Amino acid sequence: MIERRHRETPTTVATLDDLAPLADYSFMDTLNRDPEGKANGADHAPRQVFSGHYVPVKPTPIENPEYVAHGKHLFHELCFDDSMAQSDDFVRMFSGDLSRVPEPLRNVGWACGYALSIYGTEFYQQCPFQTGNGYGDGRAISVLEAVINGRRWEMQLKGAGRTPYCRGADGRAVLRSSVREFLAQEHMHALGVPTSRSLSLYVSKTEQVRRPWYSEGSRSMDPDILISEPVAISTRVAPSFIRVGQLELFSRRARKQEHPQAMEELEKLVLHLIDREYSDVIDQSLATVEKVVLLAREFRSRLTSLVANWIRVGYCQGNFNSDNCAAGGFTLDYGPFGFCDVFDPQYQPWTGGGHHFAFLNQPAAAERNFLSFCSAVRPLLAGHPDCLRQLEEIQSDFPKVMQAQMEKMWAAKLGLDAFDTVLFRELATLMMQTPVDYTLFFRELSSLPDDIEPLKKSFYKGVTYAADPEGLDKRWSAWLTHWQSLIRPVTREELSSQMKLVNPKYSLREWFVVPAYQQAAAGDYALLRELQDIMTQPYAEQSKDVEKKYYRLKPPELFEMGGLSHYSCSS
Repeated sequence: MIERRHRETPTTVATLDDLAPLADYSFMDTLNRDPEGKANGADHAPRQVFSGHYVPVKPTPIENPEYVAHGKHLFHELCFDDSMAQSDDFVRMFSGDLSRVPEPLRNVGWACGYALSIYGTEFYQQCPFQTGNGYGDGRAISVLEAVINGRRWEMQLKGAGRTPYCRGADGRAVLRSSVREFLAQEHMHALGVPTSRSLSLYVSKTEQVRRPWYSEGSRSMDPDILISEPVAISTRVAPSFIRVGQLELFSRRARKQEHPQAMEELEKLVLHLIDREYSDVIDQSLATVEKVVLLAREFRSRLTSLVANWIRVGYCQGNFNSDNCAAGGFTLDYGPFGFCDVFDPQYQPWTGGGHHFAFLNQPAAAERNFLSFCSAVRPLLAGHPDCLRQLEEIQSDFPKVMQAQMEKMWAAKLGLDAFDTVLFRELATLMMQTPVDYTLFFRELSSLPDDIEPLKKSFYKGVTYAADPEGLDKRWSAWLTHWQSLIRPVTREELSSQMKLVNPKYSLREWFVVPAYQQAAAGDYALLRELQDIMTQPYAEQSKDVEKKYYRLKPPELFEMGGLSHYSCSS
């Protein structure tokens, strides 16, 4: 169990010296270090890691770091003074240089291994050793755990250089992908969707790497050129970064009895997860088997709610493998994600993702990840048939719980007290046939229009609409009349306000982000910071200028363009 240390957080954390006393490295202090790891963290070449929960790794600093942005809302929650983001010692630490941090901050970070399951199927061949012992944090290195205002936060550098799990890659992140994740995490938090958070973003003024990407105007599905891009380090923050894939790795080792401590390491990790992420809902005095059953039930609740929220705001994870599924039940790893423009159940921004991770297939993908989670914890229940039976029931009820969450979400988006199947099916059909913009449609509906004219702001007017505009208009009018007969019996003002808290006005569309990271690569961060301000107020009625610029349909010429409508996983 993690020792609970009660330290009073300063009114304002203005320097690393203020932050240092809040450090509390529970992962490294209570879990097992790789016995082959080096205490000094000089461990940057690909190799197999056979046991232990983490490998000590010293980050590789980026050259000549420059401040790009920091998470203002997160800084406020952490009592961090905004000026600290540009102070020399903070920039140095969070751009990868831990050599001069004040004690008790440590000058070595840690990286973790995990397994890979794709849509519930175990894979080994992505590991360069074909064993699963080389898969894990290839360029993500945690550098700090701190207890601030009674909450534990882990801070992890992304793009901080090679680790033993790098599989031969350079361990770097480019500014393009770092900007996307930095903006998306704080946008999702503002949308009310559980997520990792963005602390800081720094770019190198001199260091670049080459990556495959799309030539200007390319409509290729895959990148068609190699480009040099500036490297960056972003810091993401969460209560922990334990993934379902992490649990799976230790469960596979226990199942195969790969080493004498395999079962013990699995149990220690699961109990650590409970302590870090579920201590408020799981009694620490219970036996391990009872804790595991409660963990499964609570994780199911969080995961189903999370995915329903993704769909509520038009978000598609793109690559929802078990290693991209946080065991704490929040959004993690913003790689090939996207926010849909046109409503399309099969929307998938990642060219390598397939339909199984498409927009409305995310509930099924979540179920597969939950099955992987249940398989991972099942060895801890051996010899306890009653607990195994409970786990089986929790697992088998996932579709029912997921469906209930989805229906609750759709009802809220539509301002209804209860989900109406007939109404929703006709709406989904009309939205696809017209087609419509997902965000604009639900926001316009939230103003409770008397006729369909305001809804037409969201219409892209595709082939079907062009062929039969009068027929579709009549069907839309009939649907609107049906909807109006079902909406909640409250005042128009009250219902509209309720719906506008569920249906955002602004979403982080890729065609907003591309010019922001392109300008950032040239040293101009104004548009990036503008987007940060706007997208952290996604439900607000902002200025007319903001509305004109960001509350509109996607321009026709941007459809099917590589890097704007779809992208590979290169980052």
